Formats: sequence, structure tokens, C-alpha cells
Amino acid sequence: MKLQSISLHVGIIGLMLSLLFTFQACAQEKKYLATTIAFYNVENLFDTIDDPNTNDAEFLPGGANRWTPQRYEAKLANMAKVIAGIGDELVKGGPAIIGLSEIENRGVLEDLINTPPLKNLGYAIVHYDSPDKRGVDVGLIYKPSVFKVINSTSNTLYMPGRTNFYSRDQLVVTGELNGDLISVIVNHWPSRRSGPEYREEAAKLSRHLSDSLMKEHKNAKIFIMGDLNDDPTDRSVAKVLGAKGKVKEVKKDDLFNPFWQLHREGIGSLA
Repeated sequence: MKLQSISLHVGIIGLMLSLLFTFQACAQEKKYLATTIAFYNVENLFDTIDDPNTNDAEFLPGGANRWTPQRYEAKLANMAKVIAGIGDELVKGGPAIIGLSEIENRGVLEDLINTPPLKNLGYAIVHYDSPDKRGVDVGLIYKPSVFKVINSTSNTLYMPGRTNFYSRDQLVVTGELNGDLISVIVNHWPSRRSGPEYREEAAKLSRHLSDSLMKEHKNAKIFIMGDLNDDPTDRSVAKVLGAKGKVKEVKKDDLFNPFWQLHREGIGSLA
């Protein structure tokens, strides 16, 4: 299979979905089984409980954002509605896999998947605490009826020579989806307030994780998704990660970025 991996860059548009197609031979014609895979930066999904392990002072009832239980529950309800509707023009019942960023802890994910209409869709969670200074993590929710998780790892981003640097880990989840072995790498790269070298280091880690997965699994199908805080044309994505913008450019073990074309067309917050 020529396309060994697909790089999903969502930083310029906030929320996108991808469709993963698997092929089945039947009556001398190809049939397509459509499955929705998505990423969503939920932007400071904090609960209202004071957690000594996170920098959540702004997101308390008495904090700067006046983060009350009512406001928290309203945010959960809005997000649950949006997530459940992603891709529903092709596949009903919510995405099979959703990568998430800017979550405070596992508890907020529990609250999210137990909020209608997600509550009745049977989502499960993969989450690890990150060392990020603000206390936000990446995570993944998925439908076990469709995606069978085999293993997961949380991978720390280090900056050479900077012992006081703390950012979001990169989450790798591998499992079986419609008979195919796939891996998802969920990212939230350092912000644009940081220098480009921080995001380039994050790209190195993503590329290392992708290469390791391809060595381990001959026919690896890999989705790199997240808020990369860079455009498809930036060095971190185009050169360090090596995500190609045209299918004809993709060779064995290369990454393909489907958002190059959207960026060329001026679609996206930074396009």
C-alpha cells in the first residue's frame, strides 16, 4: 500500500475530521466502509474542583473566569453535541475515534462521555497526565465496539539543554479498526509564542514515534493528529515531520498531509 501513513494537521482550522476507508472485495466491485476519525481542541476543559497538581486557579468559581458548575456543564453539553455530530452526513452514531487536547484530567473526559448525546454512544477513554505547566493534557475517546485498543503510551517532549521545559506528552494508541491495525498519535505542540525550534522538536518526536511504529508493523496505518500550532508549509510540518502535500510525492514510509490543499485554498485561521 503506497500510503503508509496519513499526517493530519489541524492547527489552522481547529476541528477537522478524516475518513478512513477500508476495502472489501464483493461481487467484483470495491465497497467502502467509512469510519470517522476526528480531532478536537476543547480549549481549557477544566472542572470546577481545585486540583493542587494543575494550574487551575482561573477555572474555579472564585477565579478570573468565574468558572461555575453551570458554565462547566454548559460547555460539556455543547461539546458533546458537536462531537456526536461529526461526520454524521456519512456515518451516524459519532466518530469511532476522537483525539482531544487541552483537557485538565481524566475526570473531565469521564464527564464528557457521560453527557448526552455522547452518553448513549458507549465511548471509552485513553488518558495519561502530562507535565505541562498549565496542567493540560491530550487524550483520546473511542468506541470499543468499533476500535479495539491493543496498547497505548505517553511520550514526553524534551528540549535539549532546557531542563525546566514542560509541555504536553504525545499520546500513541494502537488498535484494530474494521480489521486494520492502526495507530493514532495525538499532539498538542508548543504554542506560537514559543520559538519555532520548540515545534520542530515536537515534530522530531512525532516522526520518531511514526518511524518506530512502521518498523514494528510492516503495514502500519498511522494518523498523526492534533493542534500543531503550525501550518502545512512551516518547517516543523513540511521538513522535520516530512508530511507531503501531494499524493504523487508520497513514497514508502512517507507521511501525507491532506490539509496542504486546504491551506493553498486559503481555508484555515492562518491561511
